[in-house]
Amino acid sequence: MKLLAGLLLAWCSALNAAAPTFESVNPGTTLEFPQDFGAHPSYRTEWWYATGWLDTPDHRPLGFQITFFRSATGHDRANPSAFAPGQLIIAHAALSDPAVGRLLHDQRSARAGFGLAYARPGNTDVKLNDWVLLRQPDGSYQARLASREFALQLQLTPTQPTMLQGVDGYSRKGPNPSQASHYYSQPQLQVRGTVTRAGKPVTVTGTAWLDHEWSTSVLDASASGWDWLGANLDDGSALMAFQIRSIDGTRLWAHAALRSRSGQLTQFAPEQVHFAPQRHWRSPRTNASYPVATTITTGTTSWQLIPLQDDQELDSRQSTGSVYWEGGVTILREGKPMGRGYLEMTGYLKPIKL
Repeated sequence: MKLLAGLLLAWCSALNAAAPTFESVNPGTTLEFPQDFGAHPSYRTEWWYATGWLDTPDHRPLGFQITFFRSATGHDRANPSAFAPGQLIIAHAALSDPAVGRLLHDQRSARAGFGLAYARPGNTDVKLNDWVLLRQPDGSYQARLASREFALQLQLTPTQPTMLQGVDGYSRKGPNPSQASHYYSQPQLQVRGTVTRAGKPVTVTGTAWLDHEWSTSVLDASASGWDWLGANLDDGSALMAFQIRSIDGTRLWAHAALRSRSGQLTQFAPEQVHFAPQRHWRSPRTNASYPVATTITTGTTSWQLIPLQDDQELDSRQSTGSVYWEGGVTILREGKPMGRGYLEMTGYLKPIKL
C-alpha cells in the first residue's frame, strides 16, 4: 500500500506542477572538460553513442553499438518524490555478425532513480540496471551489458584529443540557429574486451568512435530523418559527416569534418556535403528501404561506404518509438580501403519525431 500511495502522490504532484524550462544551445558556449563528459539534466535530450569494429582471434569482423539516452520529461524537477519521472534513461545495444546475417539487438528503458537508472553530471557515468558506461580516471571507458543474445564487456581507450564538432562544439542541425546541439566526438578509441554468445566469451580488439550530444531544440518541422557517419580512417584521421533530410527527400542541412592524425581540422559547409545512394536494401520485417551502400562527397573528395552486412536494422519502437539502420561500413576512396566506420540512417520507415 505504501508503494501505491507513493505512486499516486507522484502522479498527482506531476499533474499540478508547472512544466519545466530547459536550457537552449547557443553559439559561443565553451565546453569544459571533464565536467562536460557528464550529463546535462537542464537540457531536454542527451545521448552517449559508442560504435566500432571488433576483430576476433580468428580474424572475424564484428560491429557493435552501445547507446544511452537521457530524456527530461515535462514534470517539475523540484518534485521531491523518488517516484517522480523527471528523467528517463533509455539504452540500445547491437552486435553485427555476418555469420549470423542479421542484427542482434536489445533495448531497455526506465525512469531515473533508486540507483538503478541514472545519468550523472560531472563525468560519463550512465547506468540502466546492469548496463553501464563509465569513464575511468585515466580517460578510458568501461562498457558492460548483457542482452538476450549476447554480452559485451569492453574497454575503450582514447588515443587522440577530443574532437569538437561544428564551431567549438556548437553543431547546427538546421537552417535556424536554434536547431543545434552541443556535440563532441572521441574517435580512434582502442578497444579490448570480450564478446559473449551462447555462454562462450571471445576475446576481441578493435577501434571505436564515441559521440556525446545534448540539446533542447527539435529538428525543423520539414525534417524527416538523418544520415550520419563516424569513421576511423587507417591513417589516423577521423571523418564525421551528416545530412538532415526533408520530407521530400532533399537535403535540408548537412555538415562534415575531417581531422588528420596531427590534429588539422577541415570543416565542410552544407553545400559541400552530398550523400548519393548506390544500392538499397529492403527490410523483410518493416519493408523500409535503406541506401546501405552510399557515396559521401566532402568538398572534392568522395568516400564509398560498403556495409559489413545489409541487415543492420534496429527496431526500437519499444523504447524510443523509432526504427533505424545502424551498422558497420568499410570506407573506400577511389576503390581503395581507407578505414572503417558506422553509418546511421533514420526516418526511412516513416518521418522521425523528436
